[in-house]
This record gives sequence, C-alpha cells and structure tokens, in this order.
Amino acid sequence: MAANFWRIFSIFIWILTLVSSSRTRIYPPNEVTLLDTRTVPGELKWAASPSEGGWEEVSIMDEKNIPIRTYQVCNVLAPNQNNWLRTDWIPRSGAQRVYVEVKFTLRDCNSLPGVTGTCKETFNLYYHESNEDRDSYIKESNFIKVDTVAADESFTQVDVGDRIMKLNTEVRDVKVTTRKGFYLAFQDVGACIALVSVRVFYKTCPLTIRNLATFPDTITGADMSSLVEVRGSCVNQSEEREEPKMYCGADGEWLVPIGGCLCNPGYEEKGGACKACSVGFYKARSSDAGCFKCPPHSHSLRDGASVCDCNSGFFRADSDPPSMACTQPPSAPQQLISVVNETSVVLEWAPPRRLGGRSDTSRERCISDSQLCLPCGSDVLFSPGQTDLKTTRVVVSELRAHTHYTFIIHARNGVSQASGAGASQSVSVTITTNQAAPSPVPSIQATDVTRHSLSLSWQQPDRPNGVILEYEVKFYEKDQRERSYRIMRTFSRSAHVTGLNPLTVYVFHVRARTAAGYGEFSAPFEFSTNSDPFPLIGEGVNSAFMLLSVSGVGILLLISAAIFIISRRYTYTQTETRVKIYVDPFTYEDPDQAIHEFAKEIDVNSIHIERVIGMGEFGEVCSGRLHVQGKREIYVAIKSLKAGYSDKQRRDFLSEASIMGQFDHPNIIRLEGVVTRCKPLMIITEYMENGSLDAFLRKHDGQFTVIQLVGMLRGIASGMKYLSDMSYVHRDLAARNILVNSNLVCKVSDFGLSRVLEDDPEAAYTTRVRRKIPIRWTAPEAIAYRKFTTASDVWSYGIVMWEVVSYGERPYWDMNNQDVIKAIEEGYRLPAPMDCPVVLHQLMLDCWERERAERPTFSQILNMLDKLIRNPGTLRRTGGERYILWILICLVCVVVPGVCVSEWSVCEWLQSVGLERYRDTLAAAGYTSLESLLALTHQELDRLGIITPTHRDILIASVQQEMLSQMQHMQHTMVPV
Repeated sequence: MAANFWRIFSIFIWILTLVSSSRTRIYPPNEVTLLDTRTVPGELKWAASPSEGGWEEVSIMDEKNIPIRTYQVCNVLAPNQNNWLRTDWIPRSGAQRVYVEVKFTLRDCNSLPGVTGTCKETFNLYYHESNEDRDSYIKESNFIKVDTVAADESFTQVDVGDRIMKLNTEVRDVKVTTRKGFYLAFQDVGACIALVSVRVFYKTCPLTIRNLATFPDTITGADMSSLVEVRGSCVNQSEEREEPKMYCGADGEWLVPIGGCLCNPGYEEKGGACKACSVGFYKARSSDAGCFKCPPHSHSLRDGASVCDCNSGFFRADSDPPSMACTQPPSAPQQLISVVNETSVVLEWAPPRRLGGRSDTSRERCISDSQLCLPCGSDVLFSPGQTDLKTTRVVVSELRAHTHYTFIIHARNGVSQASGAGASQSVSVTITTNQAAPSPVPSIQATDVTRHSLSLSWQQPDRPNGVILEYEVKFYEKDQRERSYRIMRTFSRSAHVTGLNPLTVYVFHVRARTAAGYGEFSAPFEFSTNSDPFPLIGEGVNSAFMLLSVSGVGILLLISAAIFIISRRYTYTQTETRVKIYVDPFTYEDPDQAIHEFAKEIDVNSIHIERVIGMGEFGEVCSGRLHVQGKREIYVAIKSLKAGYSDKQRRDFLSEASIMGQFDHPNIIRLEGVVTRCKPLMIITEYMENGSLDAFLRKHDGQFTVIQLVGMLRGIASGMKYLSDMSYVHRDLAARNILVNSNLVCKVSDFGLSRVLEDDPEAAYTTRVRRKIPIRWTAPEAIAYRKFTTASDVWSYGIVMWEVVSYGERPYWDMNNQDVIKAIEEGYRLPAPMDCPVVLHQLMLDCWERERAERPTFSQILNMLDKLIRNPGTLRRTGGERYILWILICLVCVVVPGVCVSEWSVCEWLQSVGLERYRDTLAAAGYTSLESLLALTHQELDRLGIITPTHRDILIASVQQEMLSQMQHMQHTMVPV
C-alpha cells in the first residue's frame, strides 16, 4: 500500500509542478534571493536523517523538459516519525531578517485507506546560525524552531482534471543577526508531503532618488517595527537644501522623506537629475523651479548659465534680479517751465521721450544761488519732495526775496549710474524771486503781569524779506475764541497791553509788515492776568497766585486721572464681556473656506522637518523648525496627511486646524498654521517638549510637590474655562490629551471631531474617523443619552484631576468598561489617591455629581484652585489623617461609652439630608458633633473644598434646624428636680 501511495503522490506532484512552472516567476524588486531550488542545476543533495526511509529527493521534468528537484516523504503507516531534512549552508549576505517561502503539497489523512492516528498534516521549520559550512550531519539540538506549518489545501484523490487541487505556499520570517550564515531544516512527524520548491530571500529598500538625493540599496532592519535611517547624497550638480534623510521600513518601502537637494544655479531638475540650462536659458538661484529663457535685451552663449549678459547699450542695475530685462537710461526731461510767485516757484516739465524700458524713472532738482553757486539750505521747502520724484510738478517755497536761483531737473533710473549717463539726462532753468512778506514771528514772551495789563516782547521773523516797517498785535479773551478781538500796532519788538480783565486768559498773535505787505500771524500764545495789583515776581508770577495755580492744576490732574481710570475699567469690563463664540467648521459647505478663515497658510519652504516622533491618525508626526520671514525661528510639531487620502479624510484632517485656529489662550495648544497648497498637507502647532501629561507623570512619579500638581490642574482648568466661555465642548478631556512644555505649562489639545455613539459598550463613542475612545472619562449622561455639554467636560476634568494626583494611574484600574458604567450608576466614585489632600478629592467628587446642574463650573473650579494656591496650608490634610482620626474616635468610643453619640448623629444627619459624601471631609476637619457643625461658615466651607452652592446652603441651614429641634426635644423631656 505504501508503494501505491508514492505512485499516486508522485503523479500529483508532477501535475502541480507543471501548473506552477508554466507561470513566469517575477519577484518584487525589493526582494533579494539567497536560495531558490527551482534554479539550482543538478541535484540538491541536502542532508537527510535518517538517510534512508525518510526524506527522498525526486527529480520531475516540467513542460520544457527541465528537471525540477523536490523532496517528499510519506511514512504515514509507521508511528513516531522524526524525519529531518537540512539545506546547505546559506550565507546571509548582510541580511538581518530572511523570509522562507515553501511551496508544498500534502495528502489528506482521511483520504488514505487503512491509516490510523499516526498520520499528520503538518511539518516543522527550523533554523541554525553558523559562521561557516562545516556541519556534515544534522544535530537536532542546535536548531531553533521557527514554526509549525500546516496546509491550507490538501488533496484527497489523484485526478488530472480535478481543478480543486492547489499548491500550498507558506512564508515565514527568521531573524538572523549573530553569524555569517545559517541552515534551514524541515522536520516531518508523519505526514504525506512533498516540498515542491524552497526560496529564501531578504528584503531591501531598493536604490532610489528622492528630492534629488540618491539613497542606496538598503537592507531592512532586524525587527518588523524597526526603521533604518539612511542619509542620501545629492546628485551631480546639486547642493543640500536640508540634510536628505529617509527611513527604510521592514517591508522594504521607503518612508518619511526629510530634506533634499536643489540643482545648482545653471542647472534644472529633469528625471531625477540636474541638467545644464541650454544656450539662451539661465537659472540664477538653486531655489528656482527651472531654467528660464533669457529676458529681453540679454543673452547666454553657453550651457549652464546662471545669468544672461546684457546686449550692447543695455544695462542692469545691481539691485535688478536676473529675471529682469536689460534696460537703458532715460533721455532728458522736456519742456521745463517755471512760474514765480514772490518767494515761491512752480516747476513743471514733460516726461523724458525715452524712459529706457524701466518703471523706476525719477527726477531730482539741484537748486543753487546763482551768485555763490551753493546748494539751497534745509530751510527751503519742496512739495512733494526734492528727490525721487515720480510726478512732473514741484512747488518750491521759503526762498529768499530778490535772489537768483538755478533749477536743474535730472531724469534718472536704475541704470543711469551703471551707464555713466550724466548732463545729457538733465534740463535747467534760472529764475529770480520777487519781494515777499515776512515770515511769522517765532515766539512771544510776557513780563510785568498785573490785574489789568502785561508787557509783551518777541523776536524778529527768521526771514524778514526786507525792512520791517511795523508789527501788529492781535489779542482776545480765550473764551471768546476770536469772536471779539483788539488790534494794536508798534514799531518796536515789544508792546504794553492795558485795559485787561483780572484773572483772565488772553490769546496773543503778532505779525510783521514790510513793503510787500503783512506776513502771517504767529502761532497763538496764552497769558493770564493776575488778581494782585502788583507785578508778579520774577517773570511776573506772584507766589500766592502760583500756589493757587499749582493747586488748581493738581486738582484737575487728579480728576482727570480718576476719569481716565474709571473709563479704562469700564472699557476693560465692556471688552471682557464680549466673548468670542466658537464656529463649527463642519457648517461650512466648502472646508477650504473654513481652513482659510481660521488658519494661516505657511510656506512649505519655511518648514524644516528634523525627525519622526510618532505616527498620528492620518500620517506621520514629526518635529522640526519653523522660520517665518521677520520672526525668530521656533520649534514646532508637524502632522502630515499620508498619500492616497480621500476627500473625507482631507476634510477631517483639516477640521482640527479649523477648530484650533479659533483659540488663543496660554493653556490651549497654539496653531502656527497649515500647508494646503502643496502635498503633503500639514498642520503646524507649537512643540511641547514633555509630551502628553499622563506619560510625563508616570515618568516622574512622586517627583512634584502638591502645589506643582495643583498648578498643572489650574492651567488645565483655565484652558477649559476659556473653551466653555466660547461655547466649545471638548468631549475628550483626558490626561493623554494634555500636552506639557519645558516650563511644565499644561495645554489642552486634541480638538477632534464630533463623536458618534456606538452599540458596543466597550467603545463608548467614536470620532467620525472611527477612533475608539474609552468611556472611563465620560459623564454618564453622555454615555447614555449623547448629552455632551460643558458639564460633561467638568466630569472628565474630575477624572483628569485623579490622574494627575495619582501620577498617571489608569482610572478604574483593570475594570472593563461595562463594569465601570454599572459601578457609576450604582453610585461608586474613585477613591482618593495616595497622599491626596482631602480638599482636592472633595473637588473631584463635586465634578462627579450625577446631576449635571450640581457640578461646579470651570469658573468656580478655577477660583477654588486659586484659593488653594494662595493658602497652601489647606493642602496639607490628606486622606491618611482621616483614617487616623477615625481610629482615635473608635478608641474613645470603646473606652468611654456614650461619648460618640453625637458623632453617630452627625453621620445619620448627613445621610438624612442626602450629603453623606461629606462625612469623611467633616470628620477629618474635626467636625464630629452637631454642636461643632454650628461653626460652619461659607469661608470654612471654601477651605474644606465644598463649593456646590446647594450643598453649602443645606449644610448651614439644616444643621441649625437640627440643633433647634434637639433643644426643643430636650426641653420637653426635662424632669424638674
């Protein structure tokens, strides 16, 4: 019967071999074959144990009459089979992990007549590392088992036309890193099996060019999760823009390209190489996209030009970019005319006939005194200016009277200096100014001030423009505002004004007159008369009047300051009440409109990726640097959207940036901007050096003071208050979604999308991108009825408090989600962590109130934490003191029976009013009797951390009512002596 098995089995192998060999074997380019029995000429002659009756090498001819070597064994009738087959020594050629592909066929044990339980349908694969091929026999103890291999398909009968028969193909991977090579071994334990082919290969990331950097053929790492960092080298005629790096993944794929190269000036990228710009083309900078045709009036006569030379007669300024056409200097201005008006002149001209092909043509006037040939001084005024004029008209004023001036108008552009063009580009005119009125008097002084008079003096005008014939003084009371004024004239530079009212402020103007007429009045000067009939001391200032004036000014200043402060406070209050409201980006029909409204677009060239720090939901998360023009360079985190994304994935990815872009708070992660105009899409945020809060606390377990922990909680509460004020509900507040920077500042992050509740109780709810979120941070009403509000965020904040104080311990420990839901419904709440102050645990319990309305607001939480920070003594009492106090109370109760009646009445009373949760808090603070509870005040309740308004009112009012009831009961039960 065994011979019959072998005959049937050999025929079947031959059929399957023909089927498999008829197909051309093409292996992926990232696989390097170390052994393929299909290509080995001649016999394999592998070592077999036992040498007879076990594995047998069989030669079969394929359809091209080429022999194929196979191994088969079919000792299914004999028990306790242990047949070994070992390959020749295989050098690993630098591979750290190899893959073994085995094609085999196997007979179904149930189809073999007369076979008992000795038949098997599996075989074992082993390997052994060695530095050289020196083992001539098989030593089983040296081999390490890789796996037990079973067939997906087994045959039951031999029928050439049976299309059900298939060849099994199994691949296993083996880590080989300690020796130069290795052996493979196959162990049969009683199967009817044939090894049709064995191929051993390893994977590489093939030679590639990415971003003009060459990355060599790289062998993958030893572990399936390892990434091999490879530095690329720039191709010929290129330079590094940023150090080119990529990572070789375990599957032979290149990942996360960072940096790259740019073609040198004069070369452009073509087909992954840098090719020289041809004649007539140029490339000025490495960062330019490619070669450009030479601009007008320029040329290049060789390949690889970085700039085009100007044609003869054309020029390029130093500041002109290479892309600008070569130009010529302008011709001279035309038709210069002048109009003189006393000491002013209006100059007008026509533009040059030839501008030279530039838009930066300007004009300059050179003005000089014709007698001395000197440039005009700075006191001469030009409107709109003296140089770099873009107009063809200028007004020159403040000239000297009866003086000759020469005006030279130059036409210049950016290449005038380079071309050496000079006088040929200018036109000139000479004029003579007329007689003019004097300029205003510069200043006025007052002396000898009395009740009804004062004396004035002034300086001569800076430009008299002739002989001063007289001065005119105009004055009026300040309150009259020039409605009624008086005029007096004098030939000197002083005047004595009389007939004034006492204690009155007067406004004075003075102007001068020459033969050309009056000049303009001076600026107004104010002086006040005195109440004293005698002159003021010194400059006419009486000491009593000075004291009165100073006092009055002081009072006015105080009133002004008070009005300013009140107005600023009112303005500040009004500003604070205007709260920005969050806008849901999913209400926008076009997601790009939302992202461009709330997020700033960043040029991808200003981002420098340095390293991969994790894998996000949509792609890689990297750290790097952002350098925006005009700002200092900062470290940032970069989230990228992996290739092949759908429209929905793109919208979901950018929506988080649309949300973050609306927030501006020191405890909210800051969005720097987005990259949407090129691929990959990126979200750029500030970089938080210490990562997520839960991992950071676990790493530094027990290393912070309570005040530091409360400071972290205070920052989180501040950020959440800001979000709640904006009517934004976070829905996923947890320590894992709080990021910590190098200064231990905690910032709320992970502004995911709206969640959808699932039927699976273990999932609780998921985001639109199906990201599972545990329910142990979620409020009961959010789990049961999908009611996500700020109150549900407060519940989550209580869990975050517990995480922080316990240094990142998992809430509810190993309880599954269903048990957590059930426990919360039954009133269970997390106990205080070790060394947790009572007041903090009480705040947690308030956050975990079943009724949403009973939970504190984030504003109340923030105020409570601020009080704790200002009064750190309230944080010294921990849960451990509570247990010691209970032990002492119990001991007293045993020694002195009856003394504990009031303690038990406190417990019963708290239970009767539904506030038994405060039993431990009150006991730890020393409130062990109803009499002691009479001392409770709102300030004391603040110190104990009891901040729920309803509970505070019940505690204060009910204890008084209870004590009154007990006193009345005692009066009724008293027996007179």
